[in-house]
Amino acid sequence: MATYAIGDIQGCFEPLQRLLAKLAFDARQDRLWLVGDLVNRGPQSLEVLRFVKELGPAAVTVLGNHDLHLIMLAEGSSRMRPDDTLSAILAAPDREELLAWLRARPLMHVENGFAMVHAGLLPHWTVAEARKLAGEVEVALVAENFRELLAHLWGSEPPAWRDDLCGWARMRVIVNAMTRMRFCSPDGLMEFKTKGEVNQAPQGFLPWFAVAGRRSVDHVLVTGHWSALGLQLEANLLALDSGCLWGGPLSAVRLEDRTLIQVACRPA
Repeated sequence: MATYAIGDIQGCFEPLQRLLAKLAFDARQDRLWLVGDLVNRGPQSLEVLRFVKELGPAAVTVLGNHDLHLIMLAEGSSRMRPDDTLSAILAAPDREELLAWLRARPLMHVENGFAMVHAGLLPHWTVAEARKLAGEVEVALVAENFRELLAHLWGSEPPAWRDDLCGWARMRVIVNAMTRMRFCSPDGLMEFKTKGEVNQAPQGFLPWFAVAGRRSVDHVLVTGHWSALGLQLEANLLALDSGCLWGGPLSAVRLEDRTLIQVACRPA
């Protein structure tokens, strides 16, 4: 039995199948941890979504910003972008089943000293605190009035966490940190405009995982989201978005021994 954490797939179904073949993945005994962004910009988002859903308990996936964009788009809370490749999902006969399944995925998964989240955690959150906050959003996403949450998720304000935040602002900060954040200030102010490499950090900001005193260092954070960062395999960080969508490899790490397995990809 093995557990493989895999970076952002983003609709790149064919490389995913080649990677699973290289892993000799057996859904009867192995598990996949998927860091979010199953869909969008790649050519086969519908195929990826159907495949992962059919894996059942063999696959654990957290929500990424593109996954949430799809859910919001389907409910009229977001607009189709020129580079979106989500039309096949929205037109599929099993659309509602797929979207309901996706909406029920967690924002964060914690197990055996690992914590998986799509983008990152604010530096003053412990893993236990972050897991509890993620649960607030997860409950709201499957509630009867989930559309109200979706209608208020868009936007980058407020840009920092406060314990007294409530309502939609509270939900928005949690989601933005866990699915969109790359850079933040030492006191947790998030910056969303910069998407480039670490050396392009705006003045006063640094990668979220590099903040001194980050309170989640007692777990290994398994993340994706930041293709310009590239693959980062550190003592307490496995950043696995190696840019498959852009022609980089699709990467998997076997959590039991940190073995890295990759397959080559062509730009989508």
